[in-house]
Amino acid sequence: MITQKPEIENPRSDIKKYKHIFFDLDHTIWDFDKNAEETLHELYGIYKLKELGLHSADVFIETYTRNNHRLWAEYHLGNITKEALRNARFKQTFLDLGMHPDIIPAGFEDDYVRLCPTKTNLFPHAHETLQYLQSKYTMHLISNGFRESQDIKINGTNLGGYFQNVIISEIAGANKPDKAIFQYAIDLAKASVAESLMIGDSLEADVYGALAFGMDAIYFNPTGLDKPDDVPAQINHLKELMSIL
Repeated sequence: MITQKPEIENPRSDIKKYKHIFFDLDHTIWDFDKNAEETLHELYGIYKLKELGLHSADVFIETYTRNNHRLWAEYHLGNITKEALRNARFKQTFLDLGMHPDIIPAGFEDDYVRLCPTKTNLFPHAHETLQYLQSKYTMHLISNGFRESQDIKINGTNLGGYFQNVIISEIAGANKPDKAIFQYAIDLAKASVAESLMIGDSLEADVYGALAFGMDAIYFNPTGLDKPDDVPAQINHLKELMSIL
């Protein structure tokens, strides 16, 4: 189901004609949770976490996912640093599951950071949709992810050819939803706000960030969460973009 406002319903009209589309990467094109789950199942075995008292890989992954999402929300808002996020997410997960601090495995975070970006799961119809949009629009990525990881993800999934610019928050000096990163992206693209559209999964970082900047936005909502009334447009599948753009 697509909920949209008139401008998005008819982007070819004289009122609105998009020329530039800005995509988020993680959780929007690159399936972060699926790739993280694969990685954590591997590391659960490599580090023999069951022998350390963590008897369920699924509970370990669920706890990590909850902590990681919470910490990324703090990072988006500039409340914590990259280093604080990386230092806290697994340590807190192990502590939450009752592991004694003295036996928390050293190197787990480093191995996760090394392995996870090499995973190649994308959301369904990602390449098909991006190929279609590339024929009609100039496309760009805006990501709060970390530069070294995002480069690996993009190269490993052959996504780079779709995008004219890849804007990473570390390079831009600001995280979404800060208006500064959207201004940086617009300036780099030599675009105007009126002819630009943001697509992403994060209400706070992508949708509200873009709308506050004055840019139209589409909320990518693959899990079917309730759409807030102040969010003008949403899709549940990437392929829906082919029918509205």
